[in-house]
Amino acid sequence: MPIVNIDQDAVTSGHLATTDSDGSQIDVEGTIIPVIVPDSDRSDWLASYDPDEQYSPSAADSRIIARAVLDSLRKVAP
Repeated sequence: MPIVNIDQDAVTSGHLATTDSDGSQIDVEGTIIPVIVPDSDRSDWLASYDPDEQYSPSAADSRIIARAVLDSLRKVAP
């Protein structure tokens, strides 16, 4: 299974004004959680993802990303 890590030392909160990966504008108070995907796993992640398929990536692969992000968020939650 592909690996994902979080750079916990670089997690920050505050006002964020940027562009989302879908091109929409973001302007919120929020938390930035830097996700690190090792170069050696990038092709595995992309191979398991089909943006035109509603159930892609698999639940197991999605859970890897979700748990990493949520664990990081829990550490910075007030």
